[in-house]
Formats: sequence, C-alpha cells, structure tokens
Amino acid sequence: MDDSKLLRGKAHVFGDDVNTDYIISGRYKFKTLDMDELAGHCMEDIDPDFVSKVEPGDFIVAGANFGCGSSREQAPLVIKHAGVSAVLAGSFARIFFRNAINKGLPVAECDTSGIATGDELEVDLGKGKVKNLTRGVEMVISPLPSVMMDILSEGGLTDYLKKHGGFNL
Repeated sequence: MDDSKLLRGKAHVFGDDVNTDYIISGRYKFKTLDMDELAGHCMEDIDPDFVSKVEPGDFIVAGANFGCGSSREQAPLVIKHAGVSAVLAGSFARIFFRNAINKGLPVAECDTSGIATGDELEVDLGKGKVKNLTRGVEMVISPLPSVMMDILSEGGLTDYLKKHGGFNL
C-alpha cells in the first residue's frame, strides 16, 4: 500500500463478534467459487441491504473480534469483491486478520466506538490515522508491520510472491 494513498468512503457499522458465516453464509460458499457472485451476499444475514448500500471505497467498521469463527478465505475475499476498501475494528480474529492481509484486504485495529453508519472516513494506513470527517475527530490505527504493508501494496501474498519470489527479511 502506497504510504501516501488515502482511502476514503462511508462507514457501515457492525457490532462485536461478527463471524465469517455472517460475512458470507455457508449456504452460498459451497455452491460457487465466483467471488463476484458471492459478494452479492456479503453481510446479508446481519444487514440484508448491505450490498445495495455499499459503494466502492466504503468501509466495514466493527467492534471486537471481527472475523471470528471458521478460517475460510472466502470471507475477506467477499468483502474485497463487494468494493469495501478496508475493515476497521476494535480487534480481529487472528486467522481472519492474516487471511485478509494475504488476500490484499486492508484491515486496521482502532477504537471504532465514535464511528456511526454513514460517517465519511479517510484512512491513511501508512501514517496510521483514521479521520472521521463527519465528526471532525481523528483516531490512531495500530501500525501494521512493513512486510504486511508490502503484501497489501502488491494486492496480496500470491501477487507479492510472484513479483518478489520470496521475502527479503
């Protein structure tokens, strides 16, 4: 992710413990591998209208333990294919967090309690800041290690490895 690139969009707020089956229900994920088709069902068990409201660049904002449950890679891919630019949460389930980075979906931990649905946000992962433009407040993001930023900048782990042939640690 280019350090100077700002992500900007509206917040779609969810609560704590959003599990991967809420992100993409099991009734769909075994019927097709088409991520665009699956993205049409993103978050529908929590908010049936989510995909009709989300616009490219918007954010999913949640509380604690986002992405808990099974470790399916479809969950971050579906979010990414729905047009969401990043997920901001108080905390993430460990496997979801890693899958998101590996699939090129930016995720960031921060205090999300002051963000409401519809708030206009500006996120700078490189500088570690979230600006809530609607409320005029700024929050700090827990910084991502540089290797994770590099993976995100290439669109995910597979693309990173194809380009670099491995890690230069």
